[in-house]
Amino acid sequence: MKIIGIVGSPRKIKGNTGRLVLEVLKGAEAEGATCETVALPGGTIKPCKGCDVCHKKGVCPQKDDFEDLKARIIASDGVVLASPNYISSVSAQLKAFMDRCCGVVHCLGFEGRYGASVVTSGGGDEEPIAEYMNQFLLTTGITPVGSVWANMGTLPNNAFTPEIVAAAQALGRKLVHDWHNHITSPEIEERKTRFKDRMRQLMLYCRQEWPFEYQYWEKTRGM
Repeated sequence: MKIIGIVGSPRKIKGNTGRLVLEVLKGAEAEGATCETVALPGGTIKPCKGCDVCHKKGVCPQKDDFEDLKARIIASDGVVLASPNYISSVSAQLKAFMDRCCGVVHCLGFEGRYGASVVTSGGGDEEPIAEYMNQFLLTTGITPVGSVWANMGTLPNNAFTPEIVAAAQALGRKLVHDWHNHITSPEIEERKTRFKDRMRQLMLYCRQEWPFEYQYWEKTRGM
């Protein structure tokens, strides 16, 4: 299994979010996975311009790292999405990447992969952000298996507790295990089915405006 960790933090891999992702990947590597990390410190992926070119042609016209990262995700089997808590949401760096995935979302372009989410904060409220990130994974076609987080404001010397390290590594092992065994839950499958039906209706409605995406659906799923 090949896993890519995407760290949406200006502090890159050396920050708290990056360090916690590395613990998740350590657990995955213990189960035989091959892992890499990509940091999004800002500027490498620009905000979406809302130009609709990706819907019409399948490729974003902006010249930055987005298409390369998209290709690396498609070449992987798993994705670990990570962000610090920035005012009760993901970082602007990660949100830029998520918004640029609008074409991926319409086509469920990452389908078949498994994923997980990682959040760190200075003062709490990590769970809603992790849920939001897992929902994003689901809308791209990825099967989310869970999340892990850390409230750094409660941790002495900025060090993860043994419990947090254990939870992070267990999440990495679960990611590999569930992917190998095609494990999912009825709730996740129901949510994926509902979203897929919603996107199918959107493609039918916008078939003239968005020819690439409509043809993608015709070819891969039938309309």
